[in-house]
Amino acid sequence: MNLPSTQDIVEDIEFLDDWESRYQYIIDLGKGLPKIDEAQRLPEFKVKGCQSDVWLIADASAEKMAFQVDSDAVIVRGLLGLVMAAYNHKTPQEITAFDIDGYFKSLDLERHLSPTRGNGLRAIVAKIQSIAKAAA
Repeated sequence: MNLPSTQDIVEDIEFLDDWESRYQYIIDLGKGLPKIDEAQRLPEFKVKGCQSDVWLIADASAEKMAFQVDSDAVIVRGLLGLVMAAYNHKTPQEITAFDIDGYFKSLDLERHLSPTRGNGLRAIVAKIQSIAKAAA
């Protein structure tokens, strides 16, 4: 999964004129994420607090953490792409130190998401940060 850096994402989003174009950009990010195999879509990997089905599998065995993420909703897959750009293949210390709220604010994301999507996004971030803290 070759995602752009968070800085590149912020610059790309700022370059786009309207939210329809920005949503399409976010959806396209999600299309680049590999799907999780059906056999791995187990209840223990589901993220609670998301309106859509979201699966998160963490591999904390190496110095840098690796995540597999998937969702049944295209916009949520896109949001997962935004989160993976910030967290995937980072050390637990980098994950816990990253200013995710500042990142989302710079994308002007919260204003353009429904409250349930925003809550789901926070649930995904909280789960990843919890995993990173446990691995640190």
